[in-house]
Amino acid sequence: MRQFPLHWMLLFALAAACAASHVPVAWAQVTSSGAPQGSGLPVPRFVSLKADKVHIRQGPGTDYKVLWVFTRAGLPVEVISEFEGWRQVRDSEGTTGWVLQGLVSGRRTALVLPWEAKDGKAMQVPLRSDDREGAGTVAVAEAGVIANVRSCDGRWCYVSIADFRGYIEQKKLWGVYEGEVLK
Repeated sequence: MRQFPLHWMLLFALAAACAASHVPVAWAQVTSSGAPQGSGLPVPRFVSLKADKVHIRQGPGTDYKVLWVFTRAGLPVEVISEFEGWRQVRDSEGTTGWVLQGLVSGRRTALVLPWEAKDGKAMQVPLRSDDREGAGTVAVAEAGVIANVRSCDGRWCYVSIADFRGYIEQKKLWGVYEGEVLK
């Protein structure tokens, strides 16, 4: 009896599982070097949505079912995988799906305390005049508000929300990684 290499056995098992669940495997393609096809940018990474209406699909192509529609331009999402002109993204609630690359932007945005917004509380975060806890308050941002991220030092981010600019603790934002520095 012929023995197949382990990587071929795993590929056959994946194909069989996908066929049984009716999930196409086209997005699992790789280049001849074995590297996934995509932009070459780091994965994972945060991006933002360009449009007010963005279809999130089950797989990387227009033939795949639309799972839901984002209706908020500027919303931050995390790119967790790539295939050609498609990006698999995750939102702040952990839901994943595929979006056409042209509908995302490298512009960095962040949600203020999104984990608090869904509890129905009116949680608020001060937008500080300086990057320290005791600094004066420029404005107050409610949970779920989108902030444009200007820079981060790993602990504080300088952001703009509407006509206001100031500092918010990085740990209170979803759209930047813990300790991430942005210039």
